[in-house]
Amino acid sequence: MSTNGGVEGNQWPALNAPPSTMSPIGSSEISCALSTRDHLGQRDQGLRGRTVADPWLPSGRHAVAQPNYFGARVLKALKRRWQRERRRRKVGRSYDMALEIARFLPPGSEVLDVGCGNGFIAHHLSAMLGARASGIDLGATAAAPIDYRQYDGGGFPAPDKSFDAVLLCYVLHHAQNVSIVLEEVRRVLRDGGRAVIYEDMPLSFWDKGVCRLHNQQWRARTGPCTFRRDDEWRALFDSMGFEIVSNRSLSRWRNLTHPVSRKFYLLELK
Repeated sequence: MSTNGGVEGNQWPALNAPPSTMSPIGSSEISCALSTRDHLGQRDQGLRGRTVADPWLPSGRHAVAQPNYFGARVLKALKRRWQRERRRRKVGRSYDMALEIARFLPPGSEVLDVGCGNGFIAHHLSAMLGARASGIDLGATAAAPIDYRQYDGGGFPAPDKSFDAVLLCYVLHHAQNVSIVLEEVRRVLRDGGRAVIYEDMPLSFWDKGVCRLHNQQWRARTGPCTFRRDDEWRALFDSMGFEIVSNRSLSRWRNLTHPVSRKFYLLELK
């Protein structure tokens, strides 16, 4: 191979070419290539998991090592699984409560769920009762596909005597003025309508501790919580013109993340 041929072709000389056919310049080029290859091989050992600028690549490009994404894929899959599990638990608890509530309401009852949260209780009830179930809460939207309206904590966004039942599922202890909320319940209930109420009961030292933690968790969003005992709720309902049709205590283990004594009340207008 001639010197001009190597330069004009702009190619590296063949590494296995006989030494006798190589010019001094070609030998120098081969030596440079081997030295460069060894140098890059040493650098490649430290490239795992890193991206570094490489002077041998065109301007603006980088030598990118291929990291092992197995761990990241596993963590992402576990996160998706946990999110799906949380959603199933929420939907499952809502379904159980909807079944419990539906036993006390006649078919075709139109229901308003005050403080509906994700809205799944109202969603399940609409299918069980075969009627409209609406929800109101402080948030902009609900997760379930229901007739949802945003609520400012005062008057309900609903006309007078527009519902057969009103749900207050663990909501009244969040109310900053519980009398206003109960007055609104009276206003939107039709004649013969019912109010369904679930409440946490601060009975034991353990219950009071759980309620205190709940208050710390929610007071920034809804204001301070007010938990009452059974006798206090009874007196309040009576003073607001409600009659207790049915009531019973509930297990604290219904929700393992919030283990507190609970009470169920079914009210009717006097």
